[in-house]
Amino acid sequence: MRIRYKKWARPELEASKFYIDNPEEWKGKWKELFENSEQPIYLELGCGKGQFISTLAVQNQQNNYIAIDLVDAMLGLAKRNVEQIYNENNINPRNIVLTRFDIERILLILEEKDNIQRIYINFCNPWPKGKHRKKRLTHTRQLEKYKKFLAQNGEIYFKTDDDDLFQSSLLYFEETGFEILAKTYDLHQEDIFENNIQTEHEKMFSEQGIKIKALIAKKVE
Repeated sequence: MRIRYKKWARPELEASKFYIDNPEEWKGKWKELFENSEQPIYLELGCGKGQFISTLAVQNQQNNYIAIDLVDAMLGLAKRNVEQIYNENNINPRNIVLTRFDIERILLILEEKDNIQRIYINFCNPWPKGKHRKKRLTHTRQLEKYKKFLAQNGEIYFKTDDDDLFQSSLLYFEETGFEILAKTYDLHQEDIFENNIQTEHEKMFSEQGIKIKALIAKKVE
């Protein structure tokens, strides 16, 4: 998703108490950032404007959350959405952290010690051209990286509107040894997440009559 440059984003992020500008320095010790350091850490890859992760984190104060994106403008909007949603619930954002990083190089900021319990991947770029498919966040190349820091029996929650990406992802997960715990070709008719939080893209695609595909995969190796 393209977004216009926002000159206010970088200053606001740098001033935020829940934004981390040097994620490499926290590799292996992310839990130290949170007040409840012994609680599990959940991770969203490509958080966009942050509405999903903000709502999820507010509803689950017992967990800690890290949200990653690459674009300052997007993270600036995510920062504002975190503040708004937490303020509406009269809660301080103590269990959520935003950071900027290239997900293709994610092993530079996360490792086994971080023991991530769950990864959320929502409506990532489908990269339909063959030569670009290795850039997919669910490609085998990426899944092998996630296994390095995902906890034993840790899970990946994946949603997409793209049929080809979904079918290919099912193969990617199988090839990398993940167990598919649940899958659906119409999430809004069969909510495998039990309490699905809709993203901005999800609402838009659903209004266009596009069915949302989703799966839950577990690390078993």
